[in-house]
Amino acid sequence: MSPAKSAPMAPIETPSEKRAVVAAAQVSHGYRSARTVLDQVSLEAEPGVFTAVLGTNGSGKSTLLSCMDGLLKPQEGTVLVGETPIDRISRGARARTIALVEQQSILPKTTVYDALMLGRLPYVRYAPDAEDRRIVEEVAGQLGIGDLLPRRADHLSGGEAQKVAIARTLVQRTPVLLLDEPLNNLDVANQLECMALVRKEIDRRNIAAIAVMHDINLALRFCNRFAFMKDGRLLFFGSADIIDADLIETVYGIEADVIQHAGRKVVIPC
Repeated sequence: MSPAKSAPMAPIETPSEKRAVVAAAQVSHGYRSARTVLDQVSLEAEPGVFTAVLGTNGSGKSTLLSCMDGLLKPQEGTVLVGETPIDRISRGARARTIALVEQQSILPKTTVYDALMLGRLPYVRYAPDAEDRRIVEEVAGQLGIGDLLPRRADHLSGGEAQKVAIARTLVQRTPVLLLDEPLNNLDVANQLECMALVRKEIDRRNIAAIAVMHDINLALRFCNRFAFMKDGRLLFFGSADIIDADLIETVYGIEADVIQHAGRKVVIPC
């Protein structure tokens, strides 16, 4: 996949032959009394691929995810689920395909258990069954929040609430995960735990995930594709091979050393 507009030095990787589950095609969007937020951006969510969307604040990363989830309708371009425009897909079918962790997740005034069970609603006909309960309890255990299940979701700390929001997304068992700054309010240990679990789910179920992130080094540890945005445009896309000092300077306007450590790249601002 090629970006809409590329910086001259951008090494663009050949697109994968895997069929995209959800794809933004030449998407543009803006808001009233504001500049264009997205400018002809194309990005695919592919099975088995964990894509990090990185870039400066205000570059359109969150708006892109909102368009790919169907929360926003692009002013130009389209978002496809398979070969069908997302606005032609029912809300229920969309909820069985895409799960989104929003940047500011608001949990309901229920127990954590019931908040997680909401992630199973797209599959429930009359009442949650044994499989729904098993999935909720399994994900809660994997994220270490089993002791929170009887507590009120709206009384949690910021870090606890964020883990519950991520857990609710994983409970939804969709083929596509969209995560908008999923590590907000989490300490380093919990950041690593959550990213490792998402990575494990991608590999175990061969699902697609796209995460808006700020920490390049955390992205390099867990992701295998990288999309760098600036001023509403997708400047670079590819594997870790594209990340070098020139890219960092172009996107962020800073100097950095890009080194190898423990078998992977590490970005060190100068």
